[in-house]
Amino acid sequence: MLMQFGESLVELIQGDITQVDTDAIVNAANSQLAGGGGVDGAIHRAAGPNLMQETKRLYPEGCPTGSAVATRAGNMQMKYIFHAVGPIWRGGGQDEEGQLRSACIRCLELALEHNCDSIAFPAISTGVYRFPIDLAAQILLRTIHQFVIENQSPRRVVVVLFDEGSFGAFSQVLESFADS
Repeated sequence: MLMQFGESLVELIQGDITQVDTDAIVNAANSQLAGGGGVDGAIHRAAGPNLMQETKRLYPEGCPTGSAVATRAGNMQMKYIFHAVGPIWRGGGQDEEGQLRSACIRCLELALEHNCDSIAFPAISTGVYRFPIDLAAQILLRTIHQFVIENQSPRRVVVVLFDEGSFGAFSQVLESFADS
C-alpha cells in the first residue's frame, strides 16, 4: 500500500525489515541497546557481531525510552540502523503515546541528519512491549505524515510489518489519510 504526502511516499509492506532497500532501518531496541528478540534480534543477526561492538563503544549508557541513536548497518545493505527505544505499554497512563511519538520523530530527524532519502520502520513497541497495535499505527503514521509534510523528507518511508494483523491495522490508518 502506497500513499503520497507532498514530496514523500509512505509505503506499507509485510515482510522482513532486514531485507528492505532503504538508506536506514529502525531497530525496535531496548534501552541498554543489548540486542534481544523479535525485530531487534533479527537485525542484530543480520548485521553481525560488529553491531553490538559499535553500540557498546558509541553508547555505553544505552539510550533512553522515547529516543533513538544511530550506528552503521554492519553486514546489511543499508547504510544506517537507528535504534529506537519505544515504551513498554503500562496501560497508557505513563506517557507511552508521547514516548512512542518521540522515538519516531527522533528516527526521522536522524534520517535528515544522515542525509537518508529513505527509511524503514517496524511497528515499534508492539511486540513484547505490548503497545496496542491500533494505537501504535495511529501514532506512528500520524507522526510520519506530519514530519514529511513539514520537512518534505525523507522521500520514502516504508513501514515493514511482520504479520497480516499488523498490516491490516496500519492499512486502515493509512487509508484514513485519503479521506481527509
